[in-house]
Amino acid sequence: MTISSRISRTENNSTPFIPVALSSASVYPLSVHDTFAVAHDLGYDGVEVMVTGNNDSQSPQTLNALSERYSQPIMAIHAPTLLLTQQVWGKAWTKIELSAAMAAEVGAKTVVAHPPFRWQSGYAENFAEGVRRISEQYGVTIAVENMYPWRVRGREAKAYLPHWNPVTEPYEHVTWDFSHAAIAGMDSYEELQKLGSRLHHVHLTDGTPNGRDEHMLPGEGTQRCAEALQYLAETGYAGVVAIEVSTRKVKGAGEREDQLKQTLDFTRMNLGQISE
Repeated sequence: MTISSRISRTENNSTPFIPVALSSASVYPLSVHDTFAVAHDLGYDGVEVMVTGNNDSQSPQTLNALSERYSQPIMAIHAPTLLLTQQVWGKAWTKIELSAAMAAEVGAKTVVAHPPFRWQSGYAENFAEGVRRISEQYGVTIAVENMYPWRVRGREAKAYLPHWNPVTEPYEHVTWDFSHAAIAGMDSYEELQKLGSRLHHVHLTDGTPNGRDEHMLPGEGTQRCAEALQYLAETGYAGVVAIEVSTRKVKGAGEREDQLKQTLDFTRMNLGQISE
């Protein structure tokens, strides 16, 4: 089924069409270029680009060229706010501002950002206010992602300020990640209902409450992925569902593509866009 026919079918049912994007994290360790190619070949609606140390992920010109070549719109930019990307784009506020500027340049409406680390004191104290200011300045939405508690010798270490859980914080827009929810022992299906209109972006994956950020295929962990997707479709969710699963352990040729196609079909079926 083509994108246009899916959109037409959804419009005829008087419910919003929910695009399904492929995150560049899902093809790691392959390149950003591979993300666009795989998304095109499998029929995704667009891509989410995670900014890393890779030059292509940092270049609006390269991303625009890839988007045009593969007919894949860039739907989100993931700011380099991970622990492993602390050296990318310098200081914390610079990371957010450059991500917002690049999102505006490539036509992405969303910037995904993690909450501040505890040691980023000045940044953390003014985070909600700063996110709101930069969003307005560049005309994009910065959606803060849920994280999870770090544990050291069985005790929780306070790694994030003001907290790893954005549900109780004054953020206007939130990105919800199912794998992070699993680590935190949370039920994504229930949390999405609590977020209501604050839910702006979704990282669809799965996991188990074993302390590891597994990013499993939906249905392989403990999260109620199918029910959550059905809820989004039923309630008129107006954002994007981005597939962010780990395929780094694949072995055989074509196995990564098979997993990403399986996840795409699972997502569209539960969003009511295709039938079994």
